[in-house]
Amino acid sequence: MDLDARFEDAAVRVKGLPSASPDQLLKLYSLYKQGTLGDVAGKRPGMLDIRGRAKYDAWAARKGMGQDEAKQAYIDYVDELLGA
Repeated sequence: MDLDARFEDAAVRVKGLPSASPDQLLKLYSLYKQGTLGDVAGKRPGMLDIRGRAKYDAWAARKGMGQDEAKQAYIDYVDELLGA
């Protein structure tokens, strides 16, 4: 199975995750976005948008990470969380 197929499979499997902490969800979000879209774009959300700002910051922390590298890290993290 190629990287893109394994990435999509991990995205489906992660929906079966029983529970996750906010930090785990932010890591999953940032790796998924970096793997699909590359570096973050747009303006950082304002102070009152706490959730949007946290998501933006988590994704921005991945700046410069290659999309294939992010996809592999996402797959590995999903496997770790699901105990695969």
